[in-house]
Amino acid sequence: MIKVGIVGGTGYTGVELLRLLAQHPQAELVAITSRKETGMPVADMYPSLRGRVRLAFTDPAQSALDKCDVVFFATPHGVAMAQARELLAAGVKIIDLAADFRLKDTAEFERWYKMPHSCPDILAESVYGLPEVNREAIKRARIIGLPGCYPTSVQLGFLPVLDPAAVRAAGGDLVDPASLIADCKSGVSGAGRKAEVHTLLAEAADNFKAYGVAGHRHLPEIVQGLNAIAGKPVNLVFVPHLVPMIRGIHSTLYARLTPAGRKVDFQALYEKRFAGEPFVDVMPAGATPETRSVRASNIARIAVHRPPGSDLLVVLVVEDNLVKGASGQGVQVMNLMFGLPEETGLTQLPVLP
Repeated sequence: MIKVGIVGGTGYTGVELLRLLAQHPQAELVAITSRKETGMPVADMYPSLRGRVRLAFTDPAQSALDKCDVVFFATPHGVAMAQARELLAAGVKIIDLAADFRLKDTAEFERWYKMPHSCPDILAESVYGLPEVNREAIKRARIIGLPGCYPTSVQLGFLPVLDPAAVRAAGGDLVDPASLIADCKSGVSGAGRKAEVHTLLAEAADNFKAYGVAGHRHLPEIVQGLNAIAGKPVNLVFVPHLVPMIRGIHSTLYARLTPAGRKVDFQALYEKRFAGEPFVDVMPAGATPETRSVRASNIARIAVHRPPGSDLLVVLVVEDNLVKGASGQGVQVMNLMFGLPEETGLTQLPVLP
């Protein structure tokens, strides 16, 4: 059994980790921390876990995290890097759901997150935890920077058209890498479990708005990932929106086709690239995936479109921001790190209605 600790178990990604790990046949939850809720049984805060999670929250200073095999950080930015060195020295693997180990450029991290990076040496060895791109490196990793929710959907959506193997096969770029657009929508749970005006029912319900248009923290992460996929610089316009739903992300991606790209069967290209990927479902031609088709599951569904009379490729991607966009992907990564089948503990079907 894999002994698992969770730092920061009171937020939405923390409780999602608990839900998934409580059903995982090879995971044993041994510690879950919260300074504010120390001593409170987890099931008192989250009755959905009654009878399945019998732990109480403990103070981080008194939790035996160094006795775990892996520790998840479901915390604000800056927490994981403050504890990483000590845990790694004890032989504990780390999966960080925040941004501490996502951006390889410390100056970029400090620009977007307004704090110094305290362990650039550990950052240098960290692996970006997108399995569909970095599967083999994840298997060998000690520390994972898990992708954000928006970055997961955007990178998966653009992956097949930027893949150098596809470019070589077509004899040139399939799309113009300088004119990529990501028009993305998220439910309010993406903002976390905290009291803020913009996520109040009276503010978010019956409303739809863009935010972060001048710059969003996920932009440098997405560009870093797309650059790595393409093997060269790309340019991306990224506009996130808040929509009146609890869970889910819908990303509509646009890319301008090149002469080489106009000759490509993109439906076949996407089906081939994601064949065998357990958590990416390429929908039939003409499909329009819905967020509710992935709710509470670790699946990302993708549909590819060529609008008539246009030289644009349109890619639709849906995922549950708390599962494939966060905690489910974390469990997927844990499975890879410990040599388990990737789907272990993650075969839950989406919830309808």
